[in-house]
Amino acid sequence: MHPKLILFSVGLTLAAASGAEPLATVGSRTIERSAVEKAMAGELLAIETQRYEVLKRGVDGLVNEALLELEAADRGISVEKLVEEEIFAKVGEPTEAEVQALYGEAKDDLDGAPLEQVRPQILTFLEQVQLGQRQKAFFVELRRKHPTKIALAPPSIEVATGNRVRGPAKAPVTIVEFSDYECPFCKRAEATVQKVLETYGEQVRFAYRDFPLDMHANARAAAEAAHCANAQGKFWQYHDQLMAAEALSAASFGEIADRVGLDREGFDLCVKEKTFAAEVDADLEAGERIGVSGTPVFFINGRIVDGAESFEEFQKIIDDEISRRSGPGA
Repeated sequence: MHPKLILFSVGLTLAAASGAEPLATVGSRTIERSAVEKAMAGELLAIETQRYEVLKRGVDGLVNEALLELEAADRGISVEKLVEEEIFAKVGEPTEAEVQALYGEAKDDLDGAPLEQVRPQILTFLEQVQLGQRQKAFFVELRRKHPTKIALAPPSIEVATGNRVRGPAKAPVTIVEFSDYECPFCKRAEATVQKVLETYGEQVRFAYRDFPLDMHANARAAAEAAHCANAQGKFWQYHDQLMAAEALSAASFGEIADRVGLDREGFDLCVKEKTFAAEVDADLEAGERIGVSGTPVFFINGRIVDGAESFEEFQKIIDDEISRRSGPGA
């Protein structure tokens, strides 16, 4: 193997024992595995996800080694020469424009260091990025040429979408978010959600479900108000305004209703009578059943993303899900 080559890691299912397996007894009552797993579903999914990521790196590393060996044999050359020709030789020197752009982006983190002082580090970083991109692209090429099927499947859990959904029903990826309108981390995650929707378009279906936390005084009322907006066909407009608001209050709910063009009389009555309290309760109960305890929590085709993760984290899972449904070996 080429000494400079860093194999990319790509590609578990929840291996459950019998659900009727007794794990404890209290007097005449038996506590079965299925009850424990249901109560701890979210935490178990998080643990299995970590295990899957480790296995995924191992599988992809070995798959990539095998692909290199096959391709090298086809060409009658060594793996080292193949890597040199197809990866290192196809990556050029970073341009001055790329150096300048990265320096401009990182300037605040460089404590005012002049460009010439940090140029070697910038060049090394850009070279590594380009090598990584070329390496990834080459392995994609090899998987297309040499039939490759990854049987390892990510752990997931079945999550209902509720009735506030945007995007096509046949989209290959469905994202369900459990969120709280007064949660600062949820507000931070909103920018990532919007970027996901803009980037993937018709490939993603997105559902929002309420999980107002007791610590947030106006979160429950905001969720009910959003349901009232939904009753008038303007949930997403109202939702977006709630997420963008710096502070929430009874007065702000009415102001947002006016901004999005709701019928105020009907809206105010809906909020006052708590018309959709049961719907908020239903979302809370649904979240609790699958282990949600804080916000935001996302399920991407049932795969958990806990917290306000970066766009890149969402992208990694979404791309993997799309690939698994449409790529080689799907």
